Amino acid sequence: MNTTTDALANDTTDNIPTYKRAHIWQIGFFSLNTCATNLYLAMMAYVSYYANGIAGISVVMISLLLTVMRVFNGITDPIVGYIIDKTHGRFGKFRPFMVIGNILLALSCILLYFTTHLMPVFLRIPYFILVYGLFIIAFTFQTAVTKSAQSIITNDPKQRPICTFFDSTFISAAYGGVALYVAQRLIPHYGSFNNPKLFAEFIIVTVVLSMLCTLLAIIGIWSKDKDENFVLPHGPEHENAVTIHAYLDVLRHNRPIQMLVIAASTDKFASVVYSHAAVTVMMYGIIMNNYSIYGLIGIITALPSLVIVVFGISLARHFGQRRVLIWFTWASIVFQTVIGLLLLSDNISTVSLKHINLITILFFTVFAILNGCKSITNNMVIPMIADCTDYELYRSGRFVPGLMGALFSFVDNFVSSLGTAFVGIMLSIIGFGNAFPQVGDAMTPLILWSTIFFYCITPIIGWIISLISMQYYRLDRKRMEDIVKELNKSKK
Repeated sequence: MNTTTDALANDTTDNIPTYKRAHIWQIGFFSLNTCATNLYLAMMAYVSYYANGIAGISVVMISLLLTVMRVFNGITDPIVGYIIDKTHGRFGKFRPFMVIGNILLALSCILLYFTTHLMPVFLRIPYFILVYGLFIIAFTFQTAVTKSAQSIITNDPKQRPICTFFDSTFISAAYGGVALYVAQRLIPHYGSFNNPKLFAEFIIVTVVLSMLCTLLAIIGIWSKDKDENFVLPHGPEHENAVTIHAYLDVLRHNRPIQMLVIAASTDKFASVVYSHAAVTVMMYGIIMNNYSIYGLIGIITALPSLVIVVFGISLARHFGQRRVLIWFTWASIVFQTVIGLLLLSDNISTVSLKHINLITILFFTVFAILNGCKSITNNMVIPMIADCTDYELYRSGRFVPGLMGALFSFVDNFVSSLGTAFVGIMLSIIGFGNAFPQVGDAMTPLILWSTIFFYCITPIIGWIISLISMQYYRLDRKRMEDIVKELNKSKK
């Protein structure tokens, strides 16, 4: 594989597709944009605890507020995507959105966590909504780049799966690092989530790390973020111009992005549910009665999970992303079922790194395999958006990476927004309407079965829907090679 050229490959034989490729370091650096936003996402998973325990907003109210704000996120996605598609200039198409987005992310989170609880009680909810809305806009700015800029990084089917490797690695590092930091540093040092100083330190660390990742991501995309790498329309009357009518045409006729959105959004809904801070507290802090494991398990299983990701990427380079996504979705269903059975074991509370026993070995082994499979299913869809962008260019002549990323994010956020409300409403039904479950609460059958439903059954349902939608997604490796050939011919 040639990874050292930014230009079209020299082979111009009609039967051999030519590609715009990237250096490996460019792919890796740009993927840090994903890490930058996921650091904030991992940190914001605990916003419910801040809003409830410190700002005094009820469990149901904060869950509904977060749901509404995620719907708002879905609304901002197509707007920002449209602006991206219209943006051309000396600073590039994508870099301005990365810079502005990250600065606003820092500002909004500092305001949210440092000042909401200081507001008069009657102003806290409106203030929370206002500041969280700013966070959503900022988050949309930066994440829209992640989903839309893949198309200019590389169009080589053998290189695009490498994006999944870096995305999976950095997302695992972000979430695993945050979990370790919370469980091993913040909770032991500050006592509980009800201490404002915990969130003050949390925010400062997140802001600094995210800014560093964003800087490196900008360096990674710098040479690619130029007009010569974009297919530009010639004016508002041009048949391929980016207009509202063109957007509607894409929505109606681009079947691959439709199916990809269905697959990804159902997975995202499940991910929001099983990764909810309250669910992890119920699983590790109540059922297993050892919350410190939550911070360590991601680190301990990181290497074996990464090996599985590398294996999956190797398969994707040879068999195509679609086929590998289907394979690993089936694997996820199998190993998630095993995790559910382990949670039903009478010995699950004996899982410990101090006294390693059979169930500890089984749990960590299955978790590592499952985490690797999840990384593939969750992150393979991002470079597949770039395939949908190339397909749209082939189908209609329109280069609309912003729209592809925005459409994906819109439905993704709308569907997944229901996940937060779903957890909040279900928790209120089982008796946690006024306060979230806390580490050390008594374990009851209701908590056990609710956790299994949240953590195991919900994602399995999402994966089944994904498998069905992938049957109608036709952009396999052979199809993408044919599309690139046709696009190369049209440029001659």
